[in-house]
Amino acid sequence: MATAVDTGASADGTMASNTSDSPMTAEEAAAQKREERLRKFRELHLKRNEARKLNHQEVVEEDKRLKLPSNWEAKKARLEWELKVEEKKKECLLKGEDYERVKLLEVSAEDAERFERKRKKRNPDSGFSDYAAAQLRQYQRLTRQIKPDLEKYEKLKEESGEDFFPTSNSLLHGTHVPSKEGVDKMVSDLGKQIQKREKYSRRRSYNDDADIDYINERNAKFNKKAERFYGKYTAEIKQNLERGTAV
Repeated sequence: MATAVDTGASADGTMASNTSDSPMTAEEAAAQKREERLRKFRELHLKRNEARKLNHQEVVEEDKRLKLPSNWEAKKARLEWELKVEEKKKECLLKGEDYERVKLLEVSAEDAERFERKRKKRNPDSGFSDYAAAQLRQYQRLTRQIKPDLEKYEKLKEESGEDFFPTSNSLLHGTHVPSKEGVDKMVSDLGKQIQKREKYSRRRSYNDDADIDYINERNAKFNKKAERFYGKYTAEIKQNLERGTAV
């Protein structure tokens, strides 16, 4: 019996020793789990705040986009393209190069052909019909050549303030003074128009080998106009008349 008691005591002592040598008690394990949960909770809280901030920024940006005009993106892209073109022109001017030639060198043959097709489709030249149509085409061509000076516009807007947008009580007559650059540009443009008008209005040289199908100059102009509009429909009839096989 004594031996059994001693053995039990020895066993209890061994168990006590194992419990005291364990790396973590139950309370410490629970505390560690609690700290881990708190850490994850703080991380989730920070992520939620960050997501809330980003969502607010997106809502503000979307509200700004909705308040803009419907064609704002297209206008913005075009303005950026025009700025790039202006920078390229200034660069060519400093180098002493012709911008139009440099631009043509950078365009492939396929792109040039596609641009030409689009231009003709958008503004087809059906030939001379009347003077009113010719004047309208010239007006549209000249207005397309006008390039607004945005820097000068913004500067004038700042200087004028509220007077920049006139009302019924505004008096602006005689207050605008054109710049020297604007006057020089207008004179140069008028000179180009005069040169082009003289080139088109000079008398055409007479061709001795051309077929004579007119009785006077006025009739020759009429025949050319009729040929331009109806030549493709009357070509076969003319050929039959020349061969003598017309029905």
